[in-house]
Amino acid sequence: MRVFTDGMITEPRLAHPEGLAVDRDGFVWCGGELGQIYRISPDGTEREVVASTNGFCLGMAFDATGDLFICDLAHAAVYRLEVRSGSLTSFATGVPGHRLRIPNYPAFDSSGLLYVSDSWQMREPGPGILRFRPDGSGDLWHAGPFDFANGLALDQSAGLLYVAETFGQRVSAIEIRADGSAGERTVLAELPEDYPDGLAVATDGSVFVGCYQPSRILRIDPSGAVRTVAEDVSAHLLAHPTNLAFTTDGLLAANHGRWHLTHLETSHRGVPLPPTRQENQ
Repeated sequence: MRVFTDGMITEPRLAHPEGLAVDRDGFVWCGGELGQIYRISPDGTEREVVASTNGFCLGMAFDATGDLFICDLAHAAVYRLEVRSGSLTSFATGVPGHRLRIPNYPAFDSSGLLYVSDSWQMREPGPGILRFRPDGSGDLWHAGPFDFANGLALDQSAGLLYVAETFGQRVSAIEIRADGSAGERTVLAELPEDYPDGLAVATDGSVFVGCYQPSRILRIDPSGAVRTVAEDVSAHLLAHPTNLAFTTDGLLAANHGRWHLTHLETSHRGVPLPPTRQENQ
């Protein structure tokens, strides 16, 4: 492990990053506790604030047009940043019958549908997973209940949506049926010693898990075996990691407990982003 970019005293400072995403050009994007949306150079040496929700940024993900979608805790909303123009707008605050409480993480499938986890409330399991169309309309895709639904990750080839249930201390897997509806929900792994936060799927089907407590990263291999791949008992180099994102040469972790991003060397690679397409197609 090594520090990828340090924003403790260098400007702009990284305000306890949580959300994390990598674009097609290798730029790293993360969010801050005052709504900052940061863009960081592929080598980690340069950083800038490109926009702000003036809220509290959680998870983020790119769609197939290259726009960035951000979950915001303070506004209980999902925002859309049009990267080319810099325009930041509210995308969604809920669906019919369900107003978002804690929109935590967004994830796109190959058809452009957006899944968003609603953590609902600490220590109070509830709904659920929402799914949105490109125009912002949507529905409650899975009512749960989930014990603090947090990070999401899609395994497109297996037709599964993985969900980190932080206070349930497990990672669940939900079948995506051929018609797009939610199918069987199973437990991928019980994690009795960990509080999982962020997820990332590798090309071999293994699931990497960022654990907020203790400060470690796990790998759940396709057989279901759970292995610790990184840990920092001092919570300094790896400090309460939340979301994860693969780069071309490893894995990045956002450290919500400090002011930097951590790079981990790994032979695993992430699932590539969907092909770029224009909005009017």
